[in-house]
Amino acid sequence: MTEMKQMVPAPRLWLVLARAYHSISTFIEGSITSQGLILTDFMVMEVLLHKGPLTISAIGEKVLLASASMTSAIDRLEKRGLVRRKNCASDRRTRYVELTCDGKGFIEEIYARHVKDLESITTGLSEGERRTMYEGLKKMGIAAKAGVPTQKCKTAV
Repeated sequence: MTEMKQMVPAPRLWLVLARAYHSISTFIEGSITSQGLILTDFMVMEVLLHKGPLTISAIGEKVLLASASMTSAIDRLEKRGLVRRKNCASDRRTRYVELTCDGKGFIEEIYARHVKDLESITTGLSEGERRTMYEGLKKMGIAAKAGVPTQKCKTAV
């Protein structure tokens, strides 16, 4: 006789998701810092690797960082010779940030390690489980972003 699996209650799902996120982010951040970068600097370099030169505000939108954090990260990376700021020829008010040759080589190496780290923590998942997680998490994110209305409590008067 097969046992029917019970639905996982939303609060339990949230707890497992939060704990998994904490464990995974701690592991990933440790791996990145062991290679000489802090997480925000890695995120800036990674987006430049995959999207090419961008303005500071465009980078901030992609990596969800505030302008002050972005400026600090770019200052650190520029000081290390990994990125450079470049003026826009058509609009002097606009400045782009791009990887230097050294920066491109550095982030390609670190990103390859990052991919291996992510693969190592997902090896226990089948392709179907990965797909189910991907689709489920995406739905949850969309619902949360849309601000799914919650029922308001009626208070006794």
